[in-house]
Amino acid sequence: MRRPLALLACAALVLTALVVPAGGASARADAGTAVLLFSKTAGFRHDSIPAGVAAIERLGEQNGFTVDATEDAAAFTPENLARYQAVVFLSTTGDVLDATQQAAFEGYIRGGGGYAGIHAAADTEYDWAWYGGLVGAYFRSHPATQQATVRLEDRANPSTSHLPQTWTRTDEWYDYRTNPRADVKVLANLDESSYSGGGMGADHPITWCQRYDGGRSWYTGMGHTTESFADENYLRMLLGGIRLAAGDAAGDCRPESGYTPLFDGTRTSLDQWRQAGPGGFTLDDGTISSFGGMGLLWFPVRTFSDYSLKVDWMMPGDDNGGVFVGFPNPGNDPWAPVSAGHEIQIDATDADPTRTTGSVYSFKAPDTALREANLNGPGEWNSYDIRVSGQHVEVYLNGVKITDYVSDRAIADGYIGVQNDGAGLDISYRNIRVRAGGTTGEDLARGKPTEASSVEPGSTHVPGNAVDGDASTRWGSAHSDPQWISVDLGAVYDLSRVRLSWEAAFARSYEIQTSTDGTDWTPVHSTAAGDGGIDDAEVTGQGRYVRVYCAERGTQWGTRCGS
Repeated sequence: MRRPLALLACAALVLTALVVPAGGASARADAGTAVLLFSKTAGFRHDSIPAGVAAIERLGEQNGFTVDATEDAAAFTPENLARYQAVVFLSTTGDVLDATQQAAFEGYIRGGGGYAGIHAAADTEYDWAWYGGLVGAYFRSHPATQQATVRLEDRANPSTSHLPQTWTRTDEWYDYRTNPRADVKVLANLDESSYSGGGMGADHPITWCQRYDGGRSWYTGMGHTTESFADENYLRMLLGGIRLAAGDAAGDCRPESGYTPLFDGTRTSLDQWRQAGPGGFTLDDGTISSFGGMGLLWFPVRTFSDYSLKVDWMMPGDDNGGVFVGFPNPGNDPWAPVSAGHEIQIDATDADPTRTTGSVYSFKAPDTALREANLNGPGEWNSYDIRVSGQHVEVYLNGVKITDYVSDRAIADGYIGVQNDGAGLDISYRNIRVRAGGTTGEDLARGKPTEASSVEPGSTHVPGNAVDGDASTRWGSAHSDPQWISVDLGAVYDLSRVRLSWEAAFARSYEIQTSTDGTDWTPVHSTAAGDGGIDDAEVTGQGRYVRVYCAERGTQWGTRCGS
C-alpha cells in the first residue's frame, strides 16, 4: 500500500518538499420553446405575483420563448402540458392541484419536462411527497423582510454565472423544513450572520437545481418582493433558471460534496499555482482570464491519483484552451504535459473531432451528439468533471459523460493544470476543485512539528510556517550558510520521492536527509547545481524526520521557506 505524501515548503531559499513513501453570450431560447407560468394560490397570496407574471412575460418576449400565464389548474392535463418545455410555479401556495392534475404533472416530469419554482413554490402541496422532492425542500418559516448576503457556490450554472461571489439584496428569507443539499446541487446559500432570524445555521441553501424523476428542476427561495422583479441580477437569474428547466441551457445539477478547492477565486489560492511558459492569467471577480501563450498554469503543491477534477470555463468566442491531467513535473516547459499527460480540449470549432471540446486531445473524440446537447456556446460558462482512475479517463460536460478513454500513458499519478493557448485565444476559468480517492497526494507534513537552524532576525517567519498550508507565510533564516529546516512526520516511513518547490531565491548546494531518531542523518539526495524552480527527487530511504540541509545559497538572501 502506498503511503501519503509529506509536504515542506521554503522560499528564497524557498522550497516545497513532498515526501512520497515507497509503494455572457446570447440567452435566447431554442426556437419553439414554450413555458407555462402557474401562480394559483390556496393560502397566502403574495402582492408581488402580478409583477412576477409581467416580468417573466417580458423575459419571454425579449429572449424568444412563449409564456402562457394561468391560475387555472385545468391546464394540468397530459395533452396540454406536452406543449411546454418548462412549467414555472410562481409563489404558489397551498393545495393547488387535484389528484388527476398531480398525476398529469408527474407524468410530464417523468417524460423529460422541466420545473422552475420561485419563492413560495416551496409553500405548496405539503401532502404531496413527490412534489416535495421536485421542489427540493418545503418552507418552514421566515423572519421579517431584510437585507442579507447571498454566497454563490456555483458560478458556472446558467442561472448564477453572471452573479458576483457575494450578492447583497433585500428579500424575505425562507428557512426550510429540511436541508436539500444531499439531493440537489446547491447554487447559492445564505450567510445567516448577515441578517437576523435565520434558523438553518451555517449551511443555508437558497437556490438549487437537480435532475428529478426523469426531468429537470430549478428553485430559488428569492422573489418575495415586488422590487425583485425589477432587479436586473434577479431577472437574469430567473431567465437562466427557466432556460435550464426548459433544457435550453446546460448545467451540472448533480449533488456535490467532498471537493477541495485548488482555486477558489482568491489571490491566496492562485498564488499556490505556477506559470510555465509565456503569457499568464489575470484575476478579477474570482475568475482567471488568459493572455499570451502558449503557457500552462499548473498546481505544484501535489500530484493526484484516482480523482475527480472539476473546472468551470468560458470562451468569449472562437477561442482555445484546455485542462491538462496526469503529467510529471514540467518545470518551466508548457509543452512537457502535451507529450507526457493528456489535454482535455476546449475549442469551439476545430474540424478534427479528436481536437475539439471534450476530446482527449488527438487521442479520443467525444460523443458528438451528447457534447452538442450539453454544451453552452461562446460567452456562456461550462463545467468539466474529469475523472482519472489509473489510466482510465472520463470527461463529463455539464454533468453528462461525453468521453471515455483508456490511455497507454503513465497518467495514474500526476499534476494538473490549465492552458493559456496564445494571444487572441482567450479563455477564463473559475472554481477549480478536486476530490481525490488515492492517497498519493496527502500532505504528511501539514501542521507537523518543525525545527530550523535560525529565524530571520526581527521577523515572524518561524519554521512552522513552512508546513502550515498557507502560501502567504514562510520560514526565513539568517543570511548566512549553512541553514537547515526539518520536519517530524510522526512515524517512520519508507520514502521514494521528495519534491522541492523553490521561489526566486534557492539553494545552490543542498542535501535531502532522513533520520529515524532526529540525530543521525542519512543523505538520500544531493546537488551542487541547484537552479530554483521545482525539483522532483526520487529517493530510497527510511525515516521519521526529513531535513533539507542547505550548504550554499544561490542568492544573497537567507533561507526562506513557505507552504
